[in-house]
Amino acid sequence: MIRKKVCLLGAFGVGKTSLVRRFVSGIFSDKYLSTMGVKIDRKTVDADGREVGLMIWDIHGEEAFRKIPMSYLRGASGLMMVVDGTRPETLDVAAGIVRRVDDELGLAAPRVWLANKRDLADDWALPADAWAKLAGDAPRFETSALSGEHVDEAFLALARAMLA
Repeated sequence: MIRKKVCLLGAFGVGKTSLVRRFVSGIFSDKYLSTMGVKIDRKTVDADGREVGLMIWDIHGEEAFRKIPMSYLRGASGLMMVVDGTRPETLDVAAGIVRRVDDELGLAAPRVWLANKRDLADDWALPADAWAKLAGDAPRFETSALSGEHVDEAFLALARAMLA
């Protein structure tokens, strides 16, 4: 089995923990629990006939007064950048995280972008052009941790990219 470290990054409250719980355990809870530091989960996926053991690092959300320690990202094979489709300002936070990752670590790991909370369609406010520009050529998914929409596909896309 191939083992890969995946880090979920984004602003506070974008749904990183909910996405991990949906992916790993198949459940959703509407109780908000802010991640303190990092929480690590594991799940094995089949990526085109190859078994990939994902070690998923759910890293606390970044805020103005609380930055993500870059040491958490050392050894990462892939990054999952998460924004909240109902809060366009989370794009700016994600852009700042990406700049820090690139500047401080020069981490060339594959990235997948998730715009979470797709189930809140009436509140969707994510400018598609800004999200596309920020993500560049990286795969993008509109996800819902609540319904599970595109969650498994996003993790599988990252697993495949890490094997390429």
